[in-house]
Amino acid sequence: MRRAATMKRVTRVQELVYELNAASAMSENVITVGETATMSEVRALLKENRISGLPVVTEGKLVGIISIEDFIEWLADGAEECTVADRMTRKVKWVFSDEPLIHVVSTLERLGYGRLPVLDRKSGALAGIITKGDIIETLLHELEVDYQEEEIRNYRASQFFEDLLADGTRLDFGYRISGRTIDEGGAVASSLKKTFKRLGVPPQVVRRASIAVYEAEMNVIIYADSGQVSVSVDPEFITIEVVDVGPGIPDISRAREPGYSTAPEWVRELGFGAGMGLTNIAACSDEFELTSTVGKGTTLRVRFHMEERCG
Repeated sequence: MRRAATMKRVTRVQELVYELNAASAMSENVITVGETATMSEVRALLKENRISGLPVVTEGKLVGIISIEDFIEWLADGAEECTVADRMTRKVKWVFSDEPLIHVVSTLERLGYGRLPVLDRKSGALAGIITKGDIIETLLHELEVDYQEEEIRNYRASQFFEDLLADGTRLDFGYRISGRTIDEGGAVASSLKKTFKRLGVPPQVVRRASIAVYEAEMNVIIYADSGQVSVSVDPEFITIEVVDVGPGIPDISRAREPGYSTAPEWVRELGFGAGMGLTNIAACSDEFELTSTVGKGTTLRVRFHMEERCG
């Protein structure tokens, strides 16, 4: 029998996802809730900690999950006070603390989840929570990327995704924007810029995406009550969606004219609101889509090809 072709070079990331386990990447300080807690208490915990779900624990054992979806359904049903036990999801997916990261990555992708509870295999007790962000942070730490900036610049995002062995891989990030908080302007763009650099996104793409997000972020702060930024990174594209809750745009064509602005005087006094935001976003992005409903809000969707373009 002939031997199979020589195996492709195994990268350090590929090695790490087999070498490391869930315990090495999970967060141990988990905010949990008991079955007898009220949904009002859940509301406070989700808001205060800015999380999307809570493990439900009884005597250290995981008995369910109360997610943001469960909470929203409760609100839709009238928000009559009840206990967590009445609304939680009992069929919970989890991983064990000694499972290799490659199993965790595959499970997250297969289920489409952003996080999973981690159980101790021997005791069955809740040991922690692991998210996609935890995994990426752990891998980056192991690669010592904070101390090897030149290596990170050469480590392309497409290669990073290829090195995570799974049927499909995509990184999702979410950020909140509060309206009328001009002093916080640029916080989301700054965070994303650092994340893109750590992922090895080409420098020109990082610059264009950062500018677009900054302009969109400032538009939300100036004109809307609040907003949500959703970012998706895959081997080919960076897709960014900014959805705000606010007055909406009556005339999108007019709003896209360079220099057209309806910014209030207090914003102009601070040096913002020049009316170039949408123009700059469109110029920076490879794909641009803007929709709006008066009285409800606006949705901006932009996309950047992972390959650098000239200019």
